[in-house]
Amino acid sequence: MLLIKNGNVHDAVHREAYRADILVENGKIAAVGADLPAPEGCRSFDAQGLEVWPGFVDAHTHIGLDGSGIGFEGRDYNEMNDICCPQLRAIDGINPMDPSLRTAREAGVTTVCTGPGSANVLGGTFTAIKTVGRRVDDMIVKAEVAMKCAFGENPKRCYRDKCDSTRMSTAAILRRALFEAKDYKARKDAAAGDAAKMPKFDMKMEALLPVLEKKIPLKAHAHQANDIFTALRIAREFDVDITLEHVTEGHLIVEELAKENVMLAVGPTLTHASKFELQNKSWETPGALASAGCHVSIITDNSVIPQQYLPLCAGMAVKAGMDPFDALRAITINAARHAGVSDRVGSLEIGKDADIVVTEGCPFEVFHTVKAVVIDGNRVA
Repeated sequence: MLLIKNGNVHDAVHREAYRADILVENGKIAAVGADLPAPEGCRSFDAQGLEVWPGFVDAHTHIGLDGSGIGFEGRDYNEMNDICCPQLRAIDGINPMDPSLRTAREAGVTTVCTGPGSANVLGGTFTAIKTVGRRVDDMIVKAEVAMKCAFGENPKRCYRDKCDSTRMSTAAILRRALFEAKDYKARKDAAAGDAAKMPKFDMKMEALLPVLEKKIPLKAHAHQANDIFTALRIAREFDVDITLEHVTEGHLIVEELAKENVMLAVGPTLTHASKFELQNKSWETPGALASAGCHVSIITDNSVIPQQYLPLCAGMAVKAGMDPFDALRAITINAARHAGVSDRVGSLEIGKDADIVVTEGCPFEVFHTVKAVVIDGNRVA
């Protein structure tokens, strides 16, 4: 048991912070309130004069697959032999010993949604993990979060000499895979369990069935406005769920996105415009979208931005005009909802995982200090 006393609590639910204690039992938040009694044998942490936050959540990263100091040879986030590989799973490539995970949790980033990159039209399945552990099986919050797909410059650059050199071919490759998966599903459904009538097993098609069944969404890498609309068009065409990732030109199409009711993960923005489709990159994007009522998360796309700078990215968005409460939610509860794990993380509420960050100063600011990080009730920093 752990009792955090006298902190200024920012729970990501109520707009205004409030003075309260937080009682942790069996890795969960057991109580939040003023002057909570300390049960016998309970450890206590006095947060008088300090700020208490939910563990920060990144809805889109490649941590553990593209880590610290590993160079090109150690990267496991892009499969370069096949443009269409939905059968790949992030959990089979994550390295829990990646030093980036340690620096992430020391900065208060306690949950990340990580997975394949954007070289492939279909790259594989993202997973949500805690940032502490030695074995990925023990770190998993949700094994299958979303199916990564990619539009824009990356697939056609990586495969331009093989099979994809235009946005049209990228869209066609994704459509073909989804058509084939629909046909595969129809044949399986028609067989009704009769082995003699079942289609020949296809691992790629099996991996796409959860998308068609709306168990997981497509997680669509799309920077430019035209790529965003192509992603939405294909999702509607096949009646599948979708989240939009990066959304670099989102501020140019705010009204359209506000009508779409899809979750948006904005970033990475703490970089220069390294390619044409990033020419309109702006820190104003997350704030403009949130002000219009969109569901916004802020992301690092680690290792594009080092994972520990997620709170700083929220601070930069605030500097550009984003409401501070919206920015907090963009790296806590909104990010958790984006990853499908808000039942466990993203806010300081009774029954949720005890992932808690205690700081001196606001984590949006460069000069704040992390005083304590708790994951699943255990102090890890």
